[in-house]
Amino acid sequence: MFKRKIYNDLQLWKKESNGSTALLIEGARRVGKSTVVEEFAKNEYRSHIIVDFSEASRDIRRLFEDVSDLDYIFLQLQLRYSVQLFERESLIVFDEVQLCPPARQAIKQLVKDGRYDYIETGSLVSIRKNTADILIPSEEQRIQMRPMDYEEFTWACNKEATVPLLKQAFDSKTPLGEQLNRKLMRDFRLYMLVGGMPQAVEAYLQSNNFEVVDRVKRTIIDLYEEDFYKISPSGALSMLFDAIPAELAKKSSRYQVSSVLAKRKAADILEQIAELRESKTVLVAYHADDPNAGMSASIDLEKFKLYLADTGLFVTLMFKDSSFTNNIVYEKLLADKLPANLGSVYENIVAQELVAHGRKLFYHTWPKEGANRNFEIDFIVPDGKKICPIEVKSSSYKTHASLDDFGRKFSQRVGRQFLVYTKDLKKDGAITCIPTFMASFL
Repeated sequence: MFKRKIYNDLQLWKKESNGSTALLIEGARRVGKSTVVEEFAKNEYRSHIIVDFSEASRDIRRLFEDVSDLDYIFLQLQLRYSVQLFERESLIVFDEVQLCPPARQAIKQLVKDGRYDYIETGSLVSIRKNTADILIPSEEQRIQMRPMDYEEFTWACNKEATVPLLKQAFDSKTPLGEQLNRKLMRDFRLYMLVGGMPQAVEAYLQSNNFEVVDRVKRTIIDLYEEDFYKISPSGALSMLFDAIPAELAKKSSRYQVSSVLAKRKAADILEQIAELRESKTVLVAYHADDPNAGMSASIDLEKFKLYLADTGLFVTLMFKDSSFTNNIVYEKLLADKLPANLGSVYENIVAQELVAHGRKLFYHTWPKEGANRNFEIDFIVPDGKKICPIEVKSSSYKTHASLDDFGRKFSQRVGRQFLVYTKDLKKDGAITCIPTFMASFL
């Protein structure tokens, strides 16, 4: 199993909760939820039972329809799984709990009973059809599991010192030197290509072959598509998902719904956008109409951009309908020769790294005086009582007109300002220019 940061969160939950809550781990399919929970169960408990509802029998499912006799339920589970449970020393896992809503509702009584600990895992957990007929237990503590971030990827590649050393350089504003920066950017572009889905990372480490990795990622995308059709048989969710790379490449001020779903507007599909967000496969950046430290209060729900939760999948989705041999993006991106219209890969990875480190995604656009186009700040994050604008470029340093104008327009609100690009760390007046592999420190 790959080393994952969420393992520490599980240990903290076990210590602090001491049986008073169940833990629900949400995340997209194939991010590694089941794997990390099984490892946690083996290492941290005297015994454990994993009830996988994707393969559990009807009799197992029916156990949770009536929780008036918990002694009977626990006896049945122990006998059917041939595992002895020990009071306050055992864990029961409900894997893919969205497939058995009564089991999720039963958490209230199970936690109140207090004999054992409980962890639930699932994808599409909060989708309306999976919660329509149950009472969501207040005893449920939620946590998100996302694809492997860049630091976890370096751990998998046996380079555990890389990110801590980069953080030191970022904090001290120390340039790395052109040669070292070039090498580190190549390493980071490798992460952008492979992505953070554990199966894709394992395929890369075992084969060192991008074609093998691409096949794994296409399989994952196909699974997501199947899920979307289950939620939305019309195909609307799938179409919105598939169009994300193309929409970002347009450099438009928003996701243009009408160009994907004929005669539909953003106001018509707010529920579908919420479902995509709840699937954890997509990241949503909302337009902040009045960017300030409390940006959530000024967002426009009908003006948004969509990113993929995993940039490796984003790369594959770009050329989903082409065979791997026709896919130039791997070769071009690794060689730092990506065409300008594919620069959205860099924007997606910055979005992914920001979210992985607890940031919400906001952006801002405003008219450029005397021109028929807009200025745009790709991302805005809180910076104490001020805000930190971030502009992303897929090439070497050129200009940062949007940052300059934003700094003038909101001078009393702006704290630090960052340009994320492919060259070495440097200061340019009020703006700090950082290489893309430092985006996680913003």
